[in-house]
Amino acid sequence: MLLAASAGHLVRVKFRDFQTAMKIRPLQVIFASAAILAAAALAEALVPREFMARSSETFDLQKMIPRQFGEWTWVPGIRLIEPPGPDTLARQLYSQELSRGYRDREGHLVMLLVAYGPNQSNRLQLHRPELCYPADGFRVSNIFRTEIPYRQSMTPLKLTRMTAQREGRIEPVSYWMRIGNNVATSVVERQIIKLKYGLQGIIPDGVLIRVSTTGWPVEAAYETEDRFIRDFLSAVAPEDLKFFVGDRAQSL
Repeated sequence: MLLAASAGHLVRVKFRDFQTAMKIRPLQVIFASAAILAAAALAEALVPREFMARSSETFDLQKMIPRQFGEWTWVPGIRLIEPPGPDTLARQLYSQELSRGYRDREGHLVMLLVAYGPNQSNRLQLHRPELCYPADGFRVSNIFRTEIPYRQSMTPLKLTRMTAQREGRIEPVSYWMRIGNNVATSVVERQIIKLKYGLQGIIPDGVLIRVSTTGWPVEAAYETEDRFIRDFLSAVAPEDLKFFVGDRAQSL
């Protein structure tokens, strides 16, 4: 009898717990649904919608970048390593590109590539030289970051440097990326900049500026590239300088 009474009591307790659970569960479902809807609404609200991009009709790289400046003169017919072919996503993201060779009075040849992408979203973003050179059969090594002064009273320009080699050709490369109003030299830095803009509802534009040389020792090549970069940025019209190096006053 004692066992039967205990069993009956246990059944009644379990039944009350079941009733309580059934009352609480709808509330949990309601709260969970509300939380999901709120998260979805917040995610939708945070999707960047405002573009920083310049209209392709408002600027022309061919006109912005002079064919002759300082000791440098444009040399036609120089082939540069460029982003992959026209059917690839990386190629489609650029609305304007410029590739030129320049030679100074002493015969030093420097190759310049400028590629502009109006939409630096997670799907579309600048194609880094570390990727496009291997795609053309080069081996990339000695990647490092540095800075060079280029104008008085201006913050030194951050650069990424690397050495690309294919058979007997060695090509030291210096480049930087302007994302929105900031300069980025690494994937992590670029992603952080894009995230900061995204939190403000902005999709930044971007430009890749790459300078390279071939035919002489790496250190001497970098010295020549530095000289070219300084001359190049000094020759750019003041109103166009922010296009290449960003705007520190408005950077994130």
